[in-house]
Amino acid sequence: MTVAPATLRRVTVIVPCRNEVHHIAACLDSILASAHPAEQLEVLVVDGMSDDGTRQLIAQYATNYPCIRLLDNPGRVVPTALNIGIRAATGDVIVRMDGHVVYPPEYIPRLVGALLEGGADNVGGCLITLPADATPVAQAIAIAMSHPFGVGNAHFRIGAKEARYVDTVPFGCFRRELFKRVGFFDEELVRNQDDEFSHRIIRHGGKVRLIPDVVCYYYARGSLRQAARMFYQYGAFKPLVARKVGRIMTVRQLVPAMFVLALLGTALGTLLWPPLALLGAGIAAAYAFCVGACAFPVARSHGLRCALALMIALPVVHLSYGLGFLRGLRDGLFGRGRWRDPATVPLSR
Repeated sequence: MTVAPATLRRVTVIVPCRNEVHHIAACLDSILASAHPAEQLEVLVVDGMSDDGTRQLIAQYATNYPCIRLLDNPGRVVPTALNIGIRAATGDVIVRMDGHVVYPPEYIPRLVGALLEGGADNVGGCLITLPADATPVAQAIAIAMSHPFGVGNAHFRIGAKEARYVDTVPFGCFRRELFKRVGFFDEELVRNQDDEFSHRIIRHGGKVRLIPDVVCYYYARGSLRQAARMFYQYGAFKPLVARKVGRIMTVRQLVPAMFVLALLGTALGTLLWPPLALLGAGIAAAYAFCVGACAFPVARSHGLRCALALMIALPVVHLSYGLGFLRGLRDGLFGRGRWRDPATVPLSR
């Protein structure tokens, strides 16, 4: 049987969002400018009952562009939005997108082509992380989120030289039939639902592939407080994912928690054995040296204020994630906790 080319496939784009009034218009404009044929494109914006004007803005787009539909997500979190969109989709191919991201015209056709031509069940591209604004803090947060020292070997964040099979991709492209085979997104996972879903694909004999020259532009959080809350929540849901899949998916997930434990352990241990203070000081000094080494070239490329902000942003990212991971151990290993309540996770992604 001849496989229809990517441009002949009907594609459903699912955009979960919640309180994204500052970004959703740019996101939708970029999707509408896609090189994929407009008559073969359906855009489902699944809103988590936004109260900041997002819903009204989406409704206006839906009035002006018949391909866009606004769907309600009473559950208010990403996995419920994705499942609502999947059930409503009419396309053969489903592309998950994010309201905080802008996509180049070739993004959809390139991913659809890679899905149909390759042997993967989930394909995705790389994120180019942009600052939320022009302030040194926002620039530093964006740098931290795309630096190997900041996020480890997460190839979709730091880039890759060639296409490769990976453990997860940020915004997947799937055949709709895949969900009949492996199930829908896990609605307990307010964060990190992509990780668990990708693992389920692999466990069922499928593959997840990163296409590095397919990129989208992700706007990072603009303040240290927002970044800290986001990474705390990312860390807090990792143990729950680990419990569901039966293992820690990547070693890099453990490093921030181990760093926090080392600092706390040596600080408390000093009370019993004072020489441990030297070990704690050594760990802190080594970390500070690495942070300084990352900040030095930034001072030359972005200025001293951005470099100083980076020296704060990196510890914020690492400590927030590590503390969140340790906090999540209780819920992830031993039972239900407040992190399962969507009302306690106010961010949209």
